Amino acid sequence: MKMRDYMGLGWDQLKRRKVVTALCALGISIGSAAIVVALAVGESASHYSEQQMKAYLKTDEITIRNDQSQDQGSAGSASDKPGSAAGSITNQKLDLIRTLPHVKAVASFQQVGHFFFKLDDGKIGSFELVATDLDTLEKFGNEFQQGGPSDIENTIILNPGATMGLLDEETMKNRDRQMRANQNDPAIWETFREFDKIPTSLYQKKLTLTLEHPSASEGKAQAQIPVRVAGVLKKGESVPANMVMYDKKGYISHALAKQIRETIKASAPPDSETAKRMGAGESYSEVLVKVENSSHIETVDKQIQKLRLNTQNNLHQEERMQGEFVIIRVVFLGVGLFVLFIASISIVVAMTMSTYQRRRQIGIMKVLGANLRQIRNMFIVESALLGLLGGILGIMLSYWVVWGINALTFMMGKNSAGDDSQILFISTWILPVGLFFAIMTGVLSGIYPAVKASKTDALTAIKRE
Repeated sequence: MKMRDYMGLGWDQLKRRKVVTALCALGISIGSAAIVVALAVGESASHYSEQQMKAYLKTDEITIRNDQSQDQGSAGSASDKPGSAAGSITNQKLDLIRTLPHVKAVASFQQVGHFFFKLDDGKIGSFELVATDLDTLEKFGNEFQQGGPSDIENTIILNPGATMGLLDEETMKNRDRQMRANQNDPAIWETFREFDKIPTSLYQKKLTLTLEHPSASEGKAQAQIPVRVAGVLKKGESVPANMVMYDKKGYISHALAKQIRETIKASAPPDSETAKRMGAGESYSEVLVKVENSSHIETVDKQIQKLRLNTQNNLHQEERMQGEFVIIRVVFLGVGLFVLFIASISIVVAMTMSTYQRRRQIGIMKVLGANLRQIRNMFIVESALLGLLGGILGIMLSYWVVWGINALTFMMGKNSAGDDSQILFISTWILPVGLFFAIMTGVLSGIYPAVKASKTDALTAIKRE
């Protein structure tokens, strides 16, 4: 007998026993769907975590932080003096780090402080002012929506959040009045939050920086620093839209940061908190080191530590998250295999009953010359077809389950993050795996009934019938 003959006989028997076939296929479909969904959950979680790691916990970067407990060295010092304290970041150390193998880029940062700014048209905003090497922004994954780094003095680069929610003083007063009058109306508050997401075109605009809000500092003598926007960064792909509005940063050069501190210190009383704060911010607060590949992180990290610097990387976070995803996959896979085991029992029972009911047919086949191998193959192919049918139904069921989870997550507020992408997805390589488990369940479940059928005595079976 050819395989086509086996499949024809098996499919004919499945069609005759519709109820039994449907129940067995349902059990297999649930088990195979559980396996497909389990693998999809693991794949989706791994993909999502990888995106988040790249956005927030980058595994190819090393962070160097200044040891605040030690005396801080000056960022402008040209050399690391023998008596300098451990943990201080100096230009000489940064130059040494740039020469290390596998180091792609080094960027130093200084926290200048929180500043307000005002446009010529009266709109007011605020951001955290950060001093850095502007030409390294792109090397650390930032992309420019407009403009780029400039060598011109008094220029600034803004991130997307710094361009959002800018209002003039009159609009601010009207808004405050409406918010106080409608404190218990969530619709009003939601409307105002949507307004805060509206960006203002600031490219090539002049900003006037002040430490205090312009409306609150009228009549007061305070430093006003004019800067021009040389570039605006793009929003990160993995950053939710509703989080961009809260991340407001402006990037300037270290030279401009020094000028700003000196200008503010000169305009403030010598013993004031402002003068002290500006004087305390002259050291590097943080340095980022971009490495060629995460596999070199540990080596580069040890070399940097030899320079008596405090380092931090996210390798342990990646390993911990990968371990958690393995556990999730094993749990879901175990559930799917358990369901398939239960389904296999139903197949064994159904096929054994079929063997008993078809004794006369088996006896006649033996009398006509069918051997034991052919009888066994007939039952195994029949159970394999049952597994194939259940596997196909399981794949369809898994797509419905994934669609339902995505729809439910979207309804529960995922759309408020501005991300319409699917939470779960089924990769193409998962489908044959689910189908394989379903077919193997059918084949293994059909072995016992096939052996039992092959041992049926032909003459006894015909006489009893």
